[in-house]
Amino acid sequence: MAHINALDPGASPLDYYGYELRRCREAAGLTQRQLGDIVNYTGSLVGQVETARKLPTQEFSERVDAALGTGGLLSRLVTLVMRSQLPAWFQQVAELEVRAVEICSFQTHMILGLLQTPAYARAVLGAVDRSDLDDRTAVRLARQRIFDKEEPPVFWAVLSEAALHLEIGGPETMRGQLARLLTFEDNPRINIQVLPFSAGSHAGLTGSFDLYRFVGDPTILYTESYGSGCPTAHPDTVRDCSLRYDHLRAAALSLKDSADLIRRAMEDRYGEQLA
Repeated sequence: MAHINALDPGASPLDYYGYELRRCREAAGLTQRQLGDIVNYTGSLVGQVETARKLPTQEFSERVDAALGTGGLLSRLVTLVMRSQLPAWFQQVAELEVRAVEICSFQTHMILGLLQTPAYARAVLGAVDRSDLDDRTAVRLARQRIFDKEEPPVFWAVLSEAALHLEIGGPETMRGQLARLLTFEDNPRINIQVLPFSAGSHAGLTGSFDLYRFVGDPTILYTESYGSGCPTAHPDTVRDCSLRYDHLRAAALSLKDSADLIRRAMEDRYGEQLA
């Protein structure tokens, strides 16, 4: 008889997901191969997910939910699975993103993770370490599901113009990334402003930071360094950075002018070049 790994569903969200997937599949009287045929994945992949050796994707979860009639169980669990795969020091930030009613972000040199395309995220994450790159990219992109909530947060992003010029992943990746930013032009809940080079000295010279605002809870300031994150609710620090953010938004281009600058950079800097 083939050995079947015995999962402890309390060991981790990934183990719990695998346990529930196996339970639901067996309750439906299907083998791994049969389920794989139904959802257009290999039986081997189903087995790897069931034994917590492979991360499930949102698409996989939705297909299996539909095939097994689970009422969306796996689609709900996959969000927890993805969040649990983030670096330990970043998991608290992912929780803040989920709970916040407003997020304000200032970035000095690149597009922040919540707005990244798959190709851009892959280039950022693979700059030094290319191990498990598919899974790490999927985990980062899963954070963007906060914008799919029934009541998504209001999001403000101030990007230094440098983020438009730092060629991460090559021209094609940058074209796709800037085009993605432009898709939010008419979305009142996702607002992108560019801080132009011409702004000169500004309130964000000390580095990138994020502010998370909540209903009934103190605002959290988040800053980051190599391999660590620093969230704080210290009133004086939060007040100082909130004021800095107000000045950054005032110094940045308007939403319309920012979109125009992004469009020009996409076309002039990363447009198709004639031979």
